[in-house]
Amino acid sequence: MTSDVNLNTAVQQQTNTANSSASLASDFTQFLTLLTTQLQNQDPLSPMDTSEFTNQLVMFSGVEQQINANQKLDSLVALGLTNGFTSALGYVGLDISYVSSDLYYDGSRPVEIHYALDGQAVTSKISITDEDGKEIFTADASKSGRDTFTWDGTLKGGGKAEPGTYQVHINALDIDNKPVGSTTVVTGRVEGVETQNGSIFLLVGDRAVSVSNVLNANQPKDAVTPPA
Repeated sequence: MTSDVNLNTAVQQQTNTANSSASLASDFTQFLTLLTTQLQNQDPLSPMDTSEFTNQLVMFSGVEQQINANQKLDSLVALGLTNGFTSALGYVGLDISYVSSDLYYDGSRPVEIHYALDGQAVTSKISITDEDGKEIFTADASKSGRDTFTWDGTLKGGGKAEPGTYQVHINALDIDNKPVGSTTVVTGRVEGVETQNGSIFLLVGDRAVSVSNVLNANQPKDAVTPPA
């Protein structure tokens, strides 16, 4: 059985290890105090059996080694998470394609929408809705396979959409008038990085995109090339 490792669990594990180390040190101090007291007060003519103390010393040594191993593992986990956050910062300023039906339109840059149908359709439409579910744009879509559509913010009644988050839907029906499944991939520019519940996300407008959903990243086509 495995568990997800994130910033929260890493911090908790480090705290647990530190608490275990402190508890072991306290127990060992008490053990030595007790051992010293008993040795000082034993009958010289009938010395006590030290095998039990020896066994406890061996046990303390084993626990200490395990705690030391946990500390090293905690350091490795923390280093890996730090490297992950640092790597995520490399996405800032890039245009990424990520699996999602949510897209962010900034008011000027067109958004590329890649989609793939799971089967053959007889009717297929692509529609874009606002956050209230109101359809603001619709167009014909491919009836099979993969295709790409670019939305420049145009509204079906004319004009341009306001900057914000929208949803894209592929409404396709097969010959039996049953829905055909689809997958959508949208594009957006990364403006920052943040953590949520210990996991790393890229900020595209007001959307938080999991790094695991990113398919590719490219330099913006409108990027300014520095002079030679």
